Amino acid sequence: MPQPTLQQRDSRSDPYGNRRTGWLLVAPALLLLAVVYAYPILRAFWLGLFTQNLGTELQPVFSGFENLGRMAADGRFWQSLGNTTVFTLASLTLELILGMGMALVLNQAFRGRGWVRTIAILPWALPTALIALGWVWIFNDQYGVWNDILMRLGILQSGVNWLGDPTLAMLALIAADVWKTTSFVAILLLAGLQSIPQDLYEAHAMDGATRWQSFRQITLPLLMPQIVIASLFRFAQAFGIFDLVQVMTGGGPAGATETVSVYIYATVMRYLDFGYGAALVVVTFLLLVAVVAIATLLLAKARSASGETG
Repeated sequence: MPQPTLQQRDSRSDPYGNRRTGWLLVAPALLLLAVVYAYPILRAFWLGLFTQNLGTELQPVFSGFENLGRMAADGRFWQSLGNTTVFTLASLTLELILGMGMALVLNQAFRGRGWVRTIAILPWALPTALIALGWVWIFNDQYGVWNDILMRLGILQSGVNWLGDPTLAMLALIAADVWKTTSFVAILLLAGLQSIPQDLYEAHAMDGATRWQSFRQITLPLLMPQIVIASLFRFAQAFGIFDLVQVMTGGGPAGATETVSVYIYATVMRYLDFGYGAALVVVTFLLLVAVVAIATLLLAKARSASGETG
């Protein structure tokens, strides 16, 4: 019978030694996360309890939860929250649909697939502010490429001010965001597709199943964890969108594209209302935490369903 090694004897004599070593190794990373994330969040909670007193040279005054009452009656906040919700849901839906199609194509075997996969991720790698400037010129009413294409096709008789119309400006933002981030969703879904055994599709085809039936009965159930993860990432990013909106429309026209992040920026940097701006940050953070909690439950259910299917 082989004798246990020295490392095995040490682990048996000290069963918690490896655990302590693990905590010591991750302690620097946890400390960095606490400094970068935990402190700003706690600071925002504290600042949200103060309001600006205009009679004492903008000195903050402790007011408890008064900012929450002000927020409930703030029509501009609710408008920005509605704009953010529309932008997030529309972008997320289109990105999941287009990303799924792109992932299915990239999962096929064809010549030059590696180069195509590399090129597909380029829009996501480019800086958002730079992309936004490009889309501003694309949607320009006088010199924009988009108007020129539509007029050459006979769809438009004259140029349209895409970024000057409330409805069209939101559509332009969604189009720019979908163009940039669909590839990110596609890469996440592609990683999930590559983990699905091909034997399942072959056995399903031998039973007479069509490609659509295989997609609906095999691909979607087994890919659900990756779909939930991609949705979670994109929801958090789209809900906190700032740079794309700030560069393309600045929240206009007439607040039609103003998101919560842009409103918070204006409240803090333009109006110097730090207490109310912090309260807005706290509420936005709590909304994201609630969404993350729901997504975590969905992910757990998806994993359990995937395990049962497998």
